[in-house]
Amino acid sequence: MKNFFKGFALAVSMLTSIPFFKVHDFNKGINGYAVLFYPLVGFLLGLILWTTHSLLEVHITDLHLGIIIFTLWVILTGALHLDGLSDTIDGLFVSKERALEVMKDPNTGGMGMIFTVTFLILKASSLAVFDAFYLLPVVLLLSRFNAVLAIYFFPYISQNGMGTLAKEELKGKQVLIAFIYVTLLSISTLGLFVLSLLVLSLIKTFFIRRYGGFSGDIYGFTIEITELILLNAILLGLAL
Repeated sequence: MKNFFKGFALAVSMLTSIPFFKVHDFNKGINGYAVLFYPLVGFLLGLILWTTHSLLEVHITDLHLGIIIFTLWVILTGALHLDGLSDTIDGLFVSKERALEVMKDPNTGGMGMIFTVTFLILKASSLAVFDAFYLLPVVLLLSRFNAVLAIYFFPYISQNGMGTLAKEELKGKQVLIAFIYVTLLSISTLGLFVLSLLVLSLIKTFFIRRYGGFSGDIYGFTIEITELILLNAILLGLAL
């Protein structure tokens, strides 16, 4: 039970900018539990966004409120996954041999910046016309469950970092627990669950072919792309 609590605290610390449970020690034995809680942290972030929308919707126009929710979304996650998105895109515009080196560079390249800004505009636009904010907890839940699956099932190509510890310590029983609670929390939106798995499959096919596996940046890329596709699938009335 102690490792469950420490794992949850580490997951909150890693995936959010919320000033609670600030844990930065990746002690042996808790990293797998932290990954187990990634989807739950996403679900809780989605609840915060939905609650904020519900409290403000009678006071602010839909367009402006959508942009506020988008901004809060970026702030709550500390732009962590956006950084992974940007780095991953930078790596796509160089040779395979140089890609990992470029992705580790703390400076964002031109293509990464251009495509990330384009991505942000599209995500903000999606939320500006969104009307199913009660589904945000599920969207954030499923996108982070994709990261759990990627960590467990697909090769990790970096040689160090949190990803290595997570890969080594994440056990099948922890993935099963995550699968059970994710299924229960998203049972009424089975179509979104299936679509999120399809997105993961396509991302996996591409990056396994290009690099032979995933990195921490590609996990962030996976989360962001899954979120954007699920948002637009909801807007189009698909996958519900």
